[in-house]
Amino acid sequence: MIFVLVALVVLALLGSVHRYVWRRFVGDTTAPGSTMRKVGTVAVFVLPLLSVGAMVSGRAGFPFWLQQVLAWPGFLWLAALLYLTLALLVGEVVRPLLTRALARRDTRAAARAVAGTGTSVTAADGTVAGTASGTRPRTEELVPAGQTCTSTSTDPAPATVPTADPAPEAIRETEPVAPQEPESPQDPEAPGAQQQAATAAPATALTTPSRRLFVSRVVGGAAAAAGLATVGYGTANVLRGPSVKRITVPLAKLPRAAHGFRIAVVSDIHIGPILGRAHTRRIVDTINSTSPDLVAVVGDLVDGSVADLGSAAEPLAGLRAPHGSFFVTGNHEYFSGAEQWVNHVRELGLIPLENARVEMDGFDLAGVNDVAGETEGQGPDFVRALGDRDRARAAVLLAHQPVVIHDAVEHGVDLQLSGHTHGGQLWPGNYLAELANPTVAGLERYGDTQLFVSRGAGAWGPPVRVGAPADITVVELASRQA
Repeated sequence: MIFVLVALVVLALLGSVHRYVWRRFVGDTTAPGSTMRKVGTVAVFVLPLLSVGAMVSGRAGFPFWLQQVLAWPGFLWLAALLYLTLALLVGEVVRPLLTRALARRDTRAAARAVAGTGTSVTAADGTVAGTASGTRPRTEELVPAGQTCTSTSTDPAPATVPTADPAPEAIRETEPVAPQEPESPQDPEAPGAQQQAATAAPATALTTPSRRLFVSRVVGGAAAAAGLATVGYGTANVLRGPSVKRITVPLAKLPRAAHGFRIAVVSDIHIGPILGRAHTRRIVDTINSTSPDLVAVVGDLVDGSVADLGSAAEPLAGLRAPHGSFFVTGNHEYFSGAEQWVNHVRELGLIPLENARVEMDGFDLAGVNDVAGETEGQGPDFVRALGDRDRARAAVLLAHQPVVIHDAVEHGVDLQLSGHTHGGQLWPGNYLAELANPTVAGLERYGDTQLFVSRGAGAWGPPVRVGAPADITVVELASRQA
């Protein structure tokens, strides 16, 4: 029941986000019935279906070729949706600022256009854009009989105007009245002059509807460019392979003879429908280039069955380290057939540590199953892995998830090597990862135990990393006695 409720909440959230994205990218920028609106609407319906298909195809047992077809567009759209939405939310802050700036520009343009016409034009915001200039008042009046009217008009054409008394002697010279002429469109006093002045404004002035469309297209275009560029950058980060990091970890119990022992830590390779054999080969070559003493593969090697991905994992047989290559399960192994994968990596030359321990020169190396194995009765067993060891010796523990650090502290582990978090993989996912993990990436101390968490060498879901670059870390052990 809880799973169904969570699924409904997730679907509702996805539906709301897609509606928002459609409105800003399609509804606000295209005309009803236009080809662009039809294409955008179809895309907003099809892309989330591809994303759902990509997420469920593996567990639903779809043919592997179909998983590959769905994976690239489906998972990439999830990353694009995240960064397009974030860019649009930033655009919501910019939108009103740009709208007001354009409105002020249009008001100034209208004021300049009518400045010489003498017409008062009221702008959209209620301010007077221009006033009359160069006009001359004219006074006309009828005077009683027997009085002379002095005209204030400068019109040159003389004329006579009869008084109220029709008698000839009552007629006097009065204000000359020019004959009535048709209204000229150039006359600023004429009806329609205000409309004509508005049309005289520069062509760059925008009406309110066109201004809204212009702003929507500018903000939408900028958001699309920023979001898609971020996804492209993050995809390149994954496809070019992990970088190498190096850290030195001092261990109080490590003997002088083991000083400088180097462990190449790699986690979360995630071989799957997107990252295949070439991805595995890049990782193997990178590890071998560091010349480690020991290789630790700390879980989440695969996303799929041995039948589909066995050949993609084969380059792991090329790992070279004098003290061997070791493997512990991650949660994704239990989604993909953990027992089959344990057997397969053993065939490739890796040594699985299933709640087990081996003694190295100068320290104990232990490994525990992932906590996801509890559903199959194969969860972590610290007593079995560490219960009877000599605590005078240093202990290094391989455990996929950082959350078991408190068990490691209880059993006297000196250093735990983990992965699982991907460092957040997609910013701001690192803040969510902090809620579920004691350490998201890097080295931290918990009592007498140190915990190192790798960001991982691959990617789950979208083959995109933003703010959390993939890495392989060479951990060099240092003796305080050296």
